[in-house]
Amino acid sequence: MKEEKKEGRGKLDYVYIVQRLVTILAIVAAFFPAFSPSRITKLIDDTISLFTSGVSYSSLTDGASRALRMEWVDETVFVVVFIGSLILMLGICLAIAGGCMSLGNLRLQRLGLKFSFGGSLAEIVGVVFCYISYNMIQNSENVKRVKPVFPNGMILYAVFAIILLVTTLILMAGMPKADKNEKFEMESKYKLFLMFLPFAALAFVFCYLPLWGWRYAFFDYKAGGTLSMSNFVGFKWFTYLFKNEATRRDLINVIKNTLGLSMLNVLTSWIPMMFAVFLCEIKSLRFRRFVQTFTTIPNFISWVLVYAIAIAIFSTDGFINTFMKEFGMLAQNAQGKNYLMADSHMWIKMWAWGTWKGVGWSAIIYIAGISGIDQSLYEAATVDGAGRFQKMWHVTLPGLLPTFFVLLLMSIANILTNGLDQYLCFTNAQNAQSIRVLDLYVYQLGMGSSGSIPLSTVVGMFKSVISVVLLFVANGASKLLRGESII
Repeated sequence: MKEEKKEGRGKLDYVYIVQRLVTILAIVAAFFPAFSPSRITKLIDDTISLFTSGVSYSSLTDGASRALRMEWVDETVFVVVFIGSLILMLGICLAIAGGCMSLGNLRLQRLGLKFSFGGSLAEIVGVVFCYISYNMIQNSENVKRVKPVFPNGMILYAVFAIILLVTTLILMAGMPKADKNEKFEMESKYKLFLMFLPFAALAFVFCYLPLWGWRYAFFDYKAGGTLSMSNFVGFKWFTYLFKNEATRRDLINVIKNTLGLSMLNVLTSWIPMMFAVFLCEIKSLRFRRFVQTFTTIPNFISWVLVYAIAIAIFSTDGFINTFMKEFGMLAQNAQGKNYLMADSHMWIKMWAWGTWKGVGWSAIIYIAGISGIDQSLYEAATVDGAGRFQKMWHVTLPGLLPTFFVLLLMSIANILTNGLDQYLCFTNAQNAQSIRVLDLYVYQLGMGSSGSIPLSTVVGMFKSVISVVLLFVANGASKLLRGESII
């Protein structure tokens, strides 16, 4: 009898695998426009996914404003498809919750099946709403203008919902009833996995899913256009990047700025560590907390506000020029010097602003590292007659070096990544040649007056590939020099 129960339980595990797989596919498909069940008309942009359709009504109706204004189609159609998309996303969320609960004990699994059942019904209702909106738009007075389209995603999500419903019913029928006195429990390894899962999902959505946009590099794409074999150009933009003299000259200048600024950051990456070391040596706890708070706050100030502060200090009528006029160092009617607009020492200026903004935040990990150093080492050093600086040199710094080397190697791997916000805020006509880094260059290529999205995609691709190569090179150097790997 026990063997039969185990065999039945084993079969149910396979059903659970199918259910989880379908749930994962439904989640992934929700972020791909090609699988959206909500694109019932060509008036809806073909770059809109199910997720966007369910959370942004304005994005859903953006391309249909003229059709709505001319009353070619009733707005109720878009309201219905929006509600259907929203219900579909709700069903997917319920299915996710049910899938997570399936990792628990029997009582938690039974509760999870209720969520999965509700999710499957919600998905079916969402598909029905999308189908109703499709029929409504087909019955519009001006069908040729509204251009109805039957989305394949509707069939896909109908299949997902049916499989989810069937597997849930099978599991409900096959699983034994849980004891009401049993607590909701889950093994620690599954709890840790579920804690990791949201971060994995965010990494997928914001780091890996955008790689799908690399396909634009192989097409002669214009903003708002479509991708088809008629505008497929292969490696045209890859060769253009190096054959065009102006582009090649700009790229060389950009790489020079990027590497120069990155090397400044790498060479001064010890500053947060030393700041943390000296901060922890402050005896007054209240003063130490004040300094740490005061130096950490700038990290949470946007670069737009930092630039406003820079204008208030360094512009022609800023604090410095006003101060010099007040104390006779500059004539009252003289034109003040605009330190902010000047092109001189631009790399140093950008490094200084970045260091001021991030040194307190970067020091936090070193402060945590210092608190983890064995206190008996300090006691032994005191017994040996070591002073404060000797303790810092022989105990604190050696304890922080592993952390420092890991962060140093990671910064080397990210040497082509300087960020966009800072340089976009501080750039102007005078300093553009000295401040334009790779991230800013990619942004200006794609979003500037020329709007060459394929070319900016090519540059971004090269940057990503080179960064990955640098990461593995840095990892190899770490294994060779320290005998430890960072990945």
